[in-house]
Amino acid sequence: MNEPQSESSVSTVSPSPSPQSHHFADCLIERLRVLGHPLCVGLDPHLGRIPPLFRRGGMTPADPESAESARDFLFAVLDRLPGRVAIVKPQVAFFEQLGWRGMQVLEAVVARARELDLLVLLDAKRGDIGSTAEGYARSYLEPDSPVPVDAITLNPYMGLDTLEPFAERAEEYGRGLFVLVKTSNPGSGDVQDREVAGGCVYEAVASSLGELSSRLEGPETGWSSLGVVMGATYPEQAERVRELLPRAVFLVPGYGAQGGNALDAVRGFTQGPRGLEGGIVNSARAILFPDEGVTSDAAEWERAIDGGIDGAIAELGEAVTAE
Repeated sequence: MNEPQSESSVSTVSPSPSPQSHHFADCLIERLRVLGHPLCVGLDPHLGRIPPLFRRGGMTPADPESAESARDFLFAVLDRLPGRVAIVKPQVAFFEQLGWRGMQVLEAVVARARELDLLVLLDAKRGDIGSTAEGYARSYLEPDSPVPVDAITLNPYMGLDTLEPFAERAEEYGRGLFVLVKTSNPGSGDVQDREVAGGCVYEAVASSLGELSSRLEGPETGWSSLGVVMGATYPEQAERVRELLPRAVFLVPGYGAQGGNALDAVRGFTQGPRGLEGGIVNSARAILFPDEGVTSDAAEWERAIDGGIDGAIAELGEAVTAE
């Protein structure tokens, strides 16, 4: 495990950009084929759940020590992942709540993940127009961005023109985009299931992404770096979205703690050379906080984390190879 570091050390880590020849979907799918499972580990440092081993100070958003606690915790988690998973997903909200210190931690966490050869998908759900969208895209998707990541989540509900600045970076720098289509939360149907001409809103959104999906298809695997968010809690809708977007990579939230099971999580996947493929299945709470009663013993914590990772890998690996 990493030794705790001072606050000043957080800002000295510089992420290394991916090479411009990198194609996100090709790289991701090839790694998933080797690993034999689609697990993506979510990095959501809930302050109230960070284990005692890493807790310092008051563990409130304004407490400077909270950012250091989150950093030490996530670094320790990251160190358990190389060779076991292909990709991690930091949720930007948990870093933003910590102010500027939290954004330094995000920068450091992204840099550490990339040092460990893990792909990084930033869950930011950006979506805006004009120069604002350009600013968001420059922040994360260029080689010299302050926090350069491999992929980002996007909200399309202000229109397809809001996606274009991100699509341009995806083409030029080989980045990935995951657009919200049918999310896992219970209230998603308030808008996404509304009937419109020819189907539901989520179907209309998926249909509108077809051209961009084709534009971002990879030369090696044929999978597109235009991905979509498709909740594990809606497996029938996943099958419909797959019909509309046959080459889009799915990001599947809702597995595990949110109630979705492994077989439902991969319902939108298709047969590949080594089993079902075409997506990643996110798990955060079940892996980060497998036993909230864990003591301050480092070895016990490591066993608990490894058990959560191995359990998800086994379950999802079985799901993608089931006959």
